[in-house]
Amino acid sequence: MIKGIHHTAISTGDIERSLRFYKDLLGFEEVFAFDWKAGTQSIDQIVGLKDSSSRVVMLKAGNACVELFQYATPTPKPGDPNRPVCDHGITHLCLQVEDIDGEYERLKAAGMTFHCAPQKAGKGLRATYGRDPDGNVVELLEVEDPDDALSVAA
Repeated sequence: MIKGIHHTAISTGDIERSLRFYKDLLGFEEVFAFDWKAGTQSIDQIVGLKDSSSRVVMLKAGNACVELFQYATPTPKPGDPNRPVCDHGITHLCLQVEDIDGEYERLKAAGMTFHCAPQKAGKGLRATYGRDPDGNVVELLEVEDPDDALSVAA
């Protein structure tokens, strides 16, 4: 039985930079951190890599968790920081916010880039897409009615 989504994982070339973004700027809290050394066979089997090694930090905000990985081995290929959201793969991480205009201005002032200012995105919804330091798309979503089925902050 599927209970729900536990977390989204993001591979980064600079975990400290990503922590400044997700933890310091967005307000996620660190749940745990660990690393593994090359030759940890059980993890190599799980991730499907040979002689992998990585630093990992799990973060949480509300009911959403984000797991950050910085692989040391094998040598990762950097992603396209401007990858269009229509390309195959995970398109974005959505964060439900209150006062989307205020959050947009705060994050923009801190250097986060956005595709546009917050827009009406359907009945009772406002949204915008921005980018984290690695170019991953982070959606800000405001659900105007807290009793709406899309709301996670009732």
